[in-house]
Amino acid sequence: MAASSRAQVLRLYRALLRESQRFSGYNYRTYAIRRIRDAFRENKNVADSAKIEELLNKAKANLEVIQRQV
Repeated sequence: MAASSRAQVLRLYRALLRESQRFSGYNYRTYAIRRIRDAFRENKNVADSAKIEELLNKAKANLEVIQRQV
């Protein structure tokens, strides 16, 4: 993975975690954080650039959903 792609993924990961911390309900907050961490761990060995782009777009859409719900 290119360095810029890695930086983009890490930036998105941190943004997702940061936004999830804003959930007022404990159960929603812990569930969201657990799902984010599990998803990134599950896909950490993906090498196909098309698949990485697809996953990044999905994560960005999820970030927008979290921002609307918080």
